[in-house]
Amino acid sequence: MDTAFAAMKAVGVEPRVKAIRGGTDGAQLSFKGLPCPNIFAGGLNFHGRYEFVPIQNMEKAMNVIVKIAELVASK
Repeated sequence: MDTAFAAMKAVGVEPRVKAIRGGTDGAQLSFKGLPCPNIFAGGLNFHGRYEFVPIQNMEKAMNVIVKIAELVASK
């Protein structure tokens, strides 16, 4: 989690930690004791008729994943 937080901050994303319900694989694994955070997808209006993801949010998500890889590789 520390690496994910550092990556987010490095690319200008303010981490917000909150528990969510859901049927993701990560939610099920976390429930069983293996922490698997959903980092973020940037979507809006989830599960509704008007669900969408702005391209800028997808780019931020990509930047976070790339930064996580860079931070892990530099250790």
